[in-house]
Amino acid sequence: MLFISLSKIQKKIVQNIRDRRLQMNLTQEGLSERSGVPLSTLRKFEQKGLISLDSFLKVLSVVGGLEEMADALKPKEQHFKSIDDVLKSEEKPLKKRGSRK
Repeated sequence: MLFISLSKIQKKIVQNIRDRRLQMNLTQEGLSERSGVPLSTLRKFEQKGLISLDSFLKVLSVVGGLEEMADALKPKEQHFKSIDDVLKSEEKPLKKRGSRK
């Protein structure tokens, strides 16, 4: 369930990236040179929020936030529905070894 609309999230992400760029005292041209993302793509991103994942990750690698993004997308811990699920998760599989020849 979303508590915020996708368009609001998109605008917030764009603004945060733009703010990071400006804090680094980088122009769009400078970010383009450092990231390898075409200037037209950066302009389109800051105006409309549209960018490929590859380009977005390149931008993050320059302005920061790449590791935080990866960490934020880690799967959440497993939630159990019953005590049986808990017990099953604690069962350790037997180690199997190949036979010696």
